[in-house]
Amino acid sequence: MAEINKKNVLKALAAVEDPDLKKDLVSLNMIQDLKIEGNKVSFSVVLTTPACPLQEKIKGDCEKSLMKLLDENLELDINMTSSVTSTRLNNAPLLPQVKNIVAIASGKGGVGKSTITCNLAVALAKSGASVGLVDADIFGPSMPTMFNCEKEQPRLVKKGDKNYIIPIEQYGVKLISIGFLTPADNAVIWRGPMASSALKQFIGDVEWGELDYLLVDLPPGTSDIHLTLVQTVPVTGAVIVTTPQKIALVDAAKGLDMFQQPQINVPILGIIENMAYFTPDELPDNKYFIFGKEGGVDLAAKHKVPFLGQIPIVQSIRESGDNGYPSALKEGITGEAFLKLSQQLARQVAIRNANLVETKKVEIKI
Repeated sequence: MAEINKKNVLKALAAVEDPDLKKDLVSLNMIQDLKIEGNKVSFSVVLTTPACPLQEKIKGDCEKSLMKLLDENLELDINMTSSVTSTRLNNAPLLPQVKNIVAIASGKGGVGKSTITCNLAVALAKSGASVGLVDADIFGPSMPTMFNCEKEQPRLVKKGDKNYIIPIEQYGVKLISIGFLTPADNAVIWRGPMASSALKQFIGDVEWGELDYLLVDLPPGTSDIHLTLVQTVPVTGAVIVTTPQKIALVDAAKGLDMFQQPQINVPILGIIENMAYFTPDELPDNKYFIFGKEGGVDLAAKHKVPFLGQIPIVQSIRESGDNGYPSALKEGITGEAFLKLSQQLARQVAIRNANLVETKKVEIKI
């Protein structure tokens, strides 16, 4: 057995690899606050996200490597913590304290994109991340209902000569929506430039503060709103939501293609398949593929992008959206499904940040 000193401890930990980033913990600078007192070794492992699904595996690998090289009776105190990674520059003129901006899109309406976005935001916040959500579906805002804050109105705060909007905070998520600023029963009858102007306000005139993730719930299709987003801020990556149905997949492929256009070039973080199958309560082992089977899985494989997961058709998810208490807050199968989905998203953001440079905002007119 080797002597218990800093050099040998780091040597042992250098044998432990982050499964996603494919590099060892020491070279990734993930080992912090190392202390050695006789037979006791304590340190922190700084993960790339609090939603890391592999933290128990990484902790176990550290223990095994240290005991193998040093002493099987070693007394270990391993603190698993996190610091969300980012490729955004701190001096960015817009959203300088926001680490990652994630666009949630779909080609087709009615695939449950807003439900997915709502629950992803809540699940990420529940894991310990700081999260904001922009309801950019200007003509069909649904987040106030899904977060049970339809009657809320944002406050204003003055900084210098400028007024900033304070986002509504609910379930640990900072939230802004046109639904807070217009009467609930009134239709928003605006031309494209007016909707785009509203999105710019939600980005530049809202006091977001420090965020690990800012999710942007985009309207269906490929519209002015999408172009305004990528021309206003550099987007970390995009998520495409679809159902397994052929017609939804055709439109989802168009949405995916928009982000991959050379002049836009936003990385695809993954595809989510919503309404993947139906399982009745009385037959929990049965799956009925109402809209087709694994269309989202096939779409991800065809375009060589990550597949983040499936969400089934469950009555409680719909009820949770209607009553403003998201499924991600609840215990049970649906809460666990959204937790795993958020972990996969956080994982792909970390992989993207480790391997790709910062996305550039689109400078040309399209």
